[in-house]
Parts: sequence; structure tokens; C-alpha cells
Amino acid sequence: MTLTSLDWETFQALSLPDKAACLVEDRRDLHVLFAQQYTRERLDALGELASKIRLVAKTKAGSDFLTSLLSHKRAMLYFTQPSTRTFLSFSGACQILGMGIGDVRDSTTSSEFKGESQEDSVRTFSSYFDCIVMRTQEQGLAERMAWVLSHSERPVPIVNAGSGKDQHPTQALLDIYTLQRSFEKQGGVDGKRIVFVGDLKRGRTVRSLASLLARYRDVRMTFVAPDPLQIGQDILDELDAAGTVYERTDCFEASIPEADAIYMTRVQDEWDREKGESARLDISAFWFLEKHLPLLKPTAILMHPLPRRNEIATGVDHDPRAMYWRQMRNGMWIRAALMACLFRRDQDILGYAG
Repeated sequence: MTLTSLDWETFQALSLPDKAACLVEDRRDLHVLFAQQYTRERLDALGELASKIRLVAKTKAGSDFLTSLLSHKRAMLYFTQPSTRTFLSFSGACQILGMGIGDVRDSTTSSEFKGESQEDSVRTFSSYFDCIVMRTQEQGLAERMAWVLSHSERPVPIVNAGSGKDQHPTQALLDIYTLQRSFEKQGGVDGKRIVFVGDLKRGRTVRSLASLLARYRDVRMTFVAPDPLQIGQDILDELDAAGTVYERTDCFEASIPEADAIYMTRVQDEWDREKGESARLDISAFWFLEKHLPLLKPTAILMHPLPRRNEIATGVDHDPRAMYWRQMRNGMWIRAALMACLFRRDQDILGYAG
């Protein structure tokens, strides 16, 4: 069963795992929409490829080789929701592989302003480009556009760069890659305790990463948030099905000493139902401050998908366990690996790197 064999109503009615299975053929992605597409084996392979790419890119000869791989391909970056890091890292990833880039970052500058449907806009992009990277505030739009293109005469891949409040799969991939690199001398990600803090209910990065962490052995998760921002039941159901151990709490300081990684998040007030709704919550007890550094294990790391506000004090930045700036750079390398896999050039890179 693949996306091309299903009508929209049938595909939409599938469970999330079944939808994810429809997007992969011979361990290759037709589109990148859900974190659930990735097995442990594929996560390990992507991480290895990303590390090979960053190694090859260190020399001019290697950089020239990489830019030759996809110089005949073009990517459209269709970002109608504000973005800095995701947009720039995809742009950098495409440039590493030699891809030409087009972008639309505001629908008012496209024919959507004249009343063109989003479906027609995406069909237009597919006429000129070989891949469409989408970031949208509209939940389910990337999924719908992937189905539309799969049933068109030019079924180019859609890459979900953030879709509503539900998924941000490539952020989860870079987060996993950061954990892989951080713990490569400590037995890897298996057996680690990951503490998520902040707006977990609406944070799509947390939702996607929690799903991927369930692929690892004996990982334990702690979700730290005030009750209105606590993790959703759908994610807990997924963890239960995977047999993953987790706990929910509103006591942040007590969770710090046990953590191998702390994943901080900002309040996602762009999703407020009414203006100022989130501001009525006192979340200061869920900020990581300099006074918390002595509580953190020497081998632990502190992560954040960024942008940040007050949830990590700037005085923490100097600590070697503060991983969020390296985490951000990891996004470019893992997205380069993802694009190389989409266009089946991963074996060329692995062969060159030796």
C-alpha cells in the first residue's frame, strides 16, 4: 500500500503509523511528512551519512564533489510561516549538495494573493522544481499537498519543515543527530533519560522527537510542564504502545540531576486562542538559570530548538554542556543527508568518504 494507490479519504482515515508506512518504499522516502517514517536503523544511517558529509566538506576537493551531486536539481523553499533556522539550514543543505534554490516566504508575494489555491500554487512549484520544502501554520497542509503531487504527472517529494502544531520531522532528525553525537562515547542514546521542559502541549518539536526516541532501547522520558502545557495524550498513547517509560511532573528542579539531556522549549503563544492567553501563566519556575548548572550531570547536555526567550539564561551559554548552538548547526548537516537520500546519492557520498 503506497500513497499513489489510495484516494485522499482513504489515506486521511489511516492511523499515523499506517500513513507513515505509505510514504516509504524500499526504505526510501517518497515524501518526508512524519517522524514515524523513521526506524532506528534509518536514524542511525542518516546520522552516519550526516557525519560523512561534514567530514567530506572540510576539504575543497570534498566540497567540490558534494556540490556536483545534485547540481542538476532545484529545491523550492515554500515557507509561509516565519522561520530563521529551519529556512537557513535547508538553504545551506541544498547549497552543500549544489542544488539551485527558489523561495516564497510570504503568500502575499505569490499568486495566492490573487486568490490562487494552495493546491494550484504547489502544482506550479512542482513544474519548476524537483523538491518542495514546506513550512506552514496550517495543520495537515503538507500531508494534503504530498497526496496531491503523488497523484499528479510530476510527483516531486514534499518535505515537511513544520506543519501546524502536529509535526516537525526534520527538527526531530537534527535533535536525534545531536543526541547521537553527544553520547557517542557514552553508549549512544540507548538508556538515557531525556527531560522535556516548557510548552509540551503545542511544541511540535517535542511531539516529533518523543516519537523518534521511542525507537531507542530503555530511553526514559520526563515531561515537565504546568498542567495547561503538559504533553498530549496522543503522544503518551504512542509511547505506551512502544513500551517506553515516562513520567509527567511540574517540578523542574527535581528533574535536573537525573537528566542526561534537558530539552527546553519556549511558550508557543502563536497558537493562543485569544490574545494574551499564555501570558497569564507563570512559567518562571520552568526556566533553566545559572544556579541550576551545579545540579546538572557533568556528562549531560542542554538543548533548545530555538528561538529562546527567558527559558535559558544567556549566562548558561558559556557552559560546555549548552548544546543548542551546535544543535542548530547540526540541522544543516542532517538536512543535507536527508536531501542526499531523497535523491539517492547517499551511497556516492559513503563511497567517496571511504
